[in-house]
This record gives sequence, structure tokens and C-alpha cells, in this order.
Amino acid sequence: MSTLSRDEVARVAGLARIDLTPAELDRLAGELDVIVESVARVSEIATPDVPATSHPLPLTNVFRPDVPVEPVDRDLVLASAPEHIDGKFAVPQILGEDA
Repeated sequence: MSTLSRDEVARVAGLARIDLTPAELDRLAGELDVIVESVARVSEIATPDVPATSHPLPLTNVFRPDVPVEPVDRDLVLASAPEHIDGKFAVPQILGEDA
């Protein structure tokens, strides 16, 4: 027996502005009930003596070392741009505002 009623599913669907058929309401009530029961089971297992984890395997820092390097030559980069003005990339105006 579902702990979520068809009316509760219909209410949530209405809040989300999702139009569901009566058959979909019945089906989703059962499917959502399985999800709620699964979360309840996990909550039972997750006792204070079980440490919280965000990943099953330990992760290490994957960032590269922050080593300063010479910047790319601006004139070289602007040479490959379709259009540039005053040392900057020129792009089409999209907001309709005055420049």
C-alpha cells in the first residue's frame, strides 16, 4: 500500500504545473512510494557512528600546480579573431543598449 496518496501526487504535480492523467497519477504514486521507502532505509542505516561520505573512494586534489607562465601575445591572439577594435575582440551587440 502506498504511503503517498494519489491526491498528494496530484497536488505536487499541480504545483509543478505538470498535467497528469489518472493512470499516470496511480503509477507515479507507487513509484514515488518506492523512492520514499528507499530514502527511509538509508536514513535508518546512516546512524551517527557512520561517517558521512560524498564519494565511495577517497579523492585527491586533481588540480595542476599553479605555475606562472608567459602570457600569450595579444597581437597573435587578435590576429586570429574575425574582428577586433582597439586591442579587444569585437562581438555583435545583443542587448540593444547604446554602446
